[in-house]
Amino acid sequence: MSKKTLLILGALVLVVIVYAMNTGKQASGASATGCKVTVTADVLNAREAADGNAKIVGKYLRDAQFDAVPGVQNGFRKVADAKWVAAEFTQPVAGSAC
Repeated sequence: MSKKTLLILGALVLVVIVYAMNTGKQASGASATGCKVTVTADVLNAREAADGNAKIVGKYLRDAQFDAVPGVQNGFRKVADAKWVAAEFTQPVAGSAC
């Protein structure tokens, strides 16, 4: 075998080994909080407090998925510090613990 052929085979073997070692480490899509939700409204406002009159601090579009804190407070679900969304317009992703 020529040197070129051996180099190509070696590179292919290395790629296969690296791939095999990393297949078990890929992200599963699981939420860090255990709760992941999908937006069911066309546009969902995120507010700075669990109150429908609180300042709007962001927006999510239909079918957006994101982590949330398990549980609902005053009809709102916490998704980050000072960021709440109306729980009625979110649906927990199958298998998540909301």
